[in-house]
Amino acid sequence: MKLASLVALTMVAFAANSVLNRLGVADGMTDPVSFAALRLFSGALALTALVLASRRSLSLWGRSRAIGAGSLAVYMIGFSLAYLTLDAGVGALILFGGVQITIFVVVMMRGEPLPRARWQGAGLAMIGLAYLLLPGAAAPDFGGALLMGAAAIGWGVYTLVGRTEPDALAATAGNFIIATLAMGACLLLLPGAHQISPSGAVYAVISGVVTSAMGYALWYRLLPQLEASIAGIAQLTVPVIALVGGMLFLGEAVTLSFVLASALVLGGVAWSLR
Repeated sequence: MKLASLVALTMVAFAANSVLNRLGVADGMTDPVSFAALRLFSGALALTALVLASRRSLSLWGRSRAIGAGSLAVYMIGFSLAYLTLDAGVGALILFGGVQITIFVVVMMRGEPLPRARWQGAGLAMIGLAYLLLPGAAAPDFGGALLMGAAAIGWGVYTLVGRTEPDALAATAGNFIIATLAMGACLLLLPGAHQISPSGAVYAVISGVVTSAMGYALWYRLLPQLEASIAGIAQLTVPVIALVGGMLFLGEAVTLSFVLASALVLGGVAWSLR
């Protein structure tokens, strides 16, 4: 029950990132790439301070760091750029569907067992997400879909690498530091003005320090205790939790389709855990 509670808390943190991102760019004065850059930078500072305060060594080198930091950078940059052209619903479906596919493919390549109930539950949850996110959404921009697909692969790889990290906090700090450098290079290379409002900066820092830095470190701490496929399926609950957050903090309405879709997603996750 403790493990399940901590996994649920981590999923809430992931969903809170979505809500904070929407709040941060809602004023029209903050662009998504600048928001993501400040989110990464503030998270990197907080994690570095925690690592140094606990007298640990920063983990900045090695194969796992290159893969972990690289996949985090791909996720953050792809996610930020994709939402410049994608509807929120379509983007979320591509992201979490792609994460699920990435993890399942790697699990099969490794020869790890995938019980039939896990396939069935993941399929049911994906049907629920499609029912929830697709109605009324515009056809996706091809470039945006490719970027979000890259983000999905990046997050899937980031999740899988975390299952082998011996020090979750030091690994997450190293990933954030290197990914921040990559995001800074992206800002310099992208044309156009980048700006962030005071309110957008506040939401970015909260997202970076609390729900990203602390949430990702907790996720890395939990991943060695989870089967890879379960880690993927658990994340299918994030869009549902994010919509609940939108209802609580953004005044979005509760609809019958949300109730039915949530039942399908949560039922699919529960079926996978049989």
